[in-house]
Amino acid sequence: MDHADQRNLSEFVAAKTNLIHRHADAYAAEIADFRRGDGAENEHALLDDFNHQVESILLSYTPPTSRRAGDSLVFDHLYGDADPARLRTAGEDLQLVTTLSALFAAEVETRGPLRLSRTQDILLAEVYEEIGEHLLRARLPAHAVLAFRQAYRLHTVVEDVRGQDRCGLSQARARTLADPSRLGRLRGRTSDLLCGYGYRPFRLLAWIAVQIALFTIAVVATSHTDPGVAMYLGFISFVNPLGYEDVESTGTVARVILTVEAYTGIVSSSVFFALLVRQLFRL
Repeated sequence: MDHADQRNLSEFVAAKTNLIHRHADAYAAEIADFRRGDGAENEHALLDDFNHQVESILLSYTPPTSRRAGDSLVFDHLYGDADPARLRTAGEDLQLVTTLSALFAAEVETRGPLRLSRTQDILLAEVYEEIGEHLLRARLPAHAVLAFRQAYRLHTVVEDVRGQDRCGLSQARARTLADPSRLGRLRGRTSDLLCGYGYRPFRLLAWIAVQIALFTIAVVATSHTDPGVAMYLGFISFVNPLGYEDVESTGTVARVILTVEAYTGIVSSSVFFALLVRQLFRL
């Protein structure tokens, strides 16, 4: 597959572009075999071959000069092909090959001998994020994990905290989708729902409110406690375990419920503040 603007590329870049296209075409065929059940046993095994192919390209990736003009990326034309606006009207097969070409190019450029500037790190991080989204839509979550992990690393290099959080969350979600076990996927989705894998700690406040409401309803349903008093006990017990005298009149079942709530509150509050401190101070 030849690039439309290849006549404007240097001889070296044009040759490496053709090489990347050939590897992307071959790898797309491997993915097709995998989906039919004729190839690798799982997506992670496919990734092993992907890394071998990247290393194969790097063996011949010797730029004619160690310097480059400006902060442009070597394979900017391949990343432009993978722009979401362009891919929107393309067929599924072309979308996959174009995305894989961009992924191969980004890996070669990241691992290659040319040192990247801060601007290039930022540009490549954005490229990896877009590639990750494309790979998720192509039902290749393990490949998306690779893309988001590289984006996270580049955002770390340039100290972009928001970018780290964004890519860390995307990486965690993709890893859950790539998990072969139902239990692993369930744990991941639960973590996402509760606190966004730790990147959205304020979600826990909503769940804390739900827990207090449920315990309050349980106390009202299992005792003759006035709803207003039960609500007060529910709020206080969640943040500060009550003494026996405080709950003596509520009945045995309600006392058990309030005791369970106290321990639940300790765990939930501890997790919330731990995640909040991690976010605020980047521990």
